[in-house]
Amino acid sequence: MEEFFTWIGRTLGEIIRFVVDLLTGFFANIGDSARGFLQGLAGSLGISTSIVSLLILVVGLWMLWKAFRALTRRAIVATLIWLLLGFVVLSWLIY
Repeated sequence: MEEFFTWIGRTLGEIIRFVVDLLTGFFANIGDSARGFLQGLAGSLGISTSIVSLLILVVGLWMLWKAFRALTRRAIVATLIWLLLGFVVLSWLIY
């Protein structure tokens, strides 16, 4: 009877170890993938990979999205303002 519980304990331990190793590898690869994506994006745009540069990039793209949404509402003046602001912000980064 003792061997049976030893086998169950060992099997359960191996399953837990397998799940932990699987999750560790999964999350390590996600971090490497995200880092590679951000470095590739920044490299192709010619900007640094700092948090500030990436935040400014997001703000500039958000402004262009607002311009697109204003265009779909047929608000021409708002579209021009958002486009101008978006291009100015993005021009700070890309040189």
